Amino acid sequence: MDLTLTLEVAAGFFAVAVFAGWRGARPPNPHKGPRLMPWRFIMLLSGAVLLFVLGHAVHLLVSGGQD
Repeated sequence: MDLTLTLEVAAGFFAVAVFAGWRGARPPNPHKGPRLMPWRFIMLLSGAVLLFVLGHAVHLLVSGGQD
């Protein structure tokens, strides 16, 4: 992966984490029924993957992109 693609993937995971965090923080609505998406888990999972992707980006910056 080159640096541009890595940063685009990181931006995508960041967007998913922010969106899932917003959806998970909304109050429950009993009239609509239970939530069917585990938004908090999706937020945590995308945040964890984001950390790995950012670590890969730092590695690419340090090594000069020669991977």
